[in-house]
Amino acid sequence: MFNKVVSAKSAVDFIKDGSTISCVGFTLMGACETILKEIENRFFEHRTPSQLTLIHCAGHSDRVNGIQHLAHKGLVKRIIGSHWGLAPKWGELIHDNEVEAHCLPQGQMTHLFRSMASGKSGNFSKVGLGTFIDPRIEGGLMNDKAKQTGSFVDVIDIKGEEHLFYNAIPIDVAIIRGTTADENGNVTMEDEAIKLEAISVAQAVKRYGGKVIVQVKNLARRGSLHPKQVVVPGIFVDAIVLAEEPVHEHRQTSSTFFDPVYSGDLKVAESTLEPIPLTVRKIIGRRGVMELFPQAVVNLGTGIPGDTIGPVASEEGILQEIILTVESGVIGGVPAGGTDFGISKNAEAIIEHPYQFDYYNGAGVDITYMGTAEVDGKGNVNVSKFGSRVVGCGGFIDITQPAKKVVFVGTFTAGGLEIEIKDGKLKIIKEGKNKKFLNQVRQITFSGQYARENQQPVYFITERAVFRLIPNGVELIEYAPGIDIEDDILAQMEFQPVISPYLKEMPSVIFKEQVMNFKDLFYYFSESASTEVHPVS
Repeated sequence: MFNKVVSAKSAVDFIKDGSTISCVGFTLMGACETILKEIENRFFEHRTPSQLTLIHCAGHSDRVNGIQHLAHKGLVKRIIGSHWGLAPKWGELIHDNEVEAHCLPQGQMTHLFRSMASGKSGNFSKVGLGTFIDPRIEGGLMNDKAKQTGSFVDVIDIKGEEHLFYNAIPIDVAIIRGTTADENGNVTMEDEAIKLEAISVAQAVKRYGGKVIVQVKNLARRGSLHPKQVVVPGIFVDAIVLAEEPVHEHRQTSSTFFDPVYSGDLKVAESTLEPIPLTVRKIIGRRGVMELFPQAVVNLGTGIPGDTIGPVASEEGILQEIILTVESGVIGGVPAGGTDFGISKNAEAIIEHPYQFDYYNGAGVDITYMGTAEVDGKGNVNVSKFGSRVVGCGGFIDITQPAKKVVFVGTFTAGGLEIEIKDGKLKIIKEGKNKKFLNQVRQITFSGQYARENQQPVYFITERAVFRLIPNGVELIEYAPGIDIEDDILAQMEFQPVISPYLKEMPSVIFKEQVMNFKDLFYYFSESASTEVHPVS
């Protein structure tokens, strides 16, 4: 064995023009800023490396850093990822056809790395059927430039059932991160907030004879690390790069250099979780919480789900009776939102990224809460591509398709919506300029037909109305007190929903400042009833 510590400049020498590289990160967790900046600087100075293919599983930026450093025309010719919502430069390059863009489900990408690592030609799954990932629809091709290459996904038959086959994509160089490495390249992650898919990517790269570069902030003597703490063994590592400015280039999260709460080394009192103000987002979160039941295992998506469900459950005194999870591998605790989405305070366990998706794809969570951008009369949902915004699906498809129950939460309209909450009632002061309930979504990220075929309970919760998926469409089942059904709901939709014969007002307590006192009702419902019956009915 030999000392593998090198400079960032030397490590980037591994990356040749036309190489396929893979970066491992989730928002800014796992971001190798020292290495990514060196790639960017070398391209600016010498126009090399160039024409790269970039593969990444999760959204890997905080709008400024992460893979944003690689978002330059000519540096990357092809990007294969799942989400670019926090990477605006990439969204622009994709929209403008300056880069060939392919979107694959986040979980399927983590599993594809494992398949490649074990010598397989790809990974098969039912995840993605009926969505824009399905090659009979769009094949995950996000722009015209990608259509020239074609999809990396095929439809195959296995024992009479349709599956999607995600083809292997050979990788030349992996860029991964840990906290400490010894001189032999063994890597630990004691200060990292999440483990991600680092070992799977490293093994996949070695399968193809490629190179693995690891960024760390600490260097230890060879053989001094506890073997059970080693996440990536040195046999898979070719180069170790020490972060040049750890405070800026090796941050635990976007918002903090290091917080022991996020690495699981410290637990904070639940009382420190401050109640959120009564806004349109809290209203939606409150109604969403009413779908919970004791011991439910829950997944939270980014946006309103991640920002409201945990705090509202805490405020109502039921947080300890449910288990919140995030796709990054976090189980338990209260997930963070915004650019820190993917971590949790007081987590009970932090497992590797692919194993979380094994659970999501296999057993399926009891309830998943996801945001919405567009919904149509067939129950299809779009969160991945709308107008000039190219976002991608992230783990959305992996999580929603197998979930035992799906709850979509979001505002009824978008773009300037203003409301007033008074005396337990809701009033629309200014309507959003963009309708979200459309005749047809612009991209199918969630297939209403697939959900119907699998008899999956699906709800759509907004500040003024609640809908559910039924065999012949989307049914309006609740409306907010103070709302005019004709003017404030039906007139703001492009399609006519089915009107439930049992249509009723949403509970007025949702629209009041005081705590809802939902706890007693929460304990009334059993797990089986919650998946079959609308809880607050």
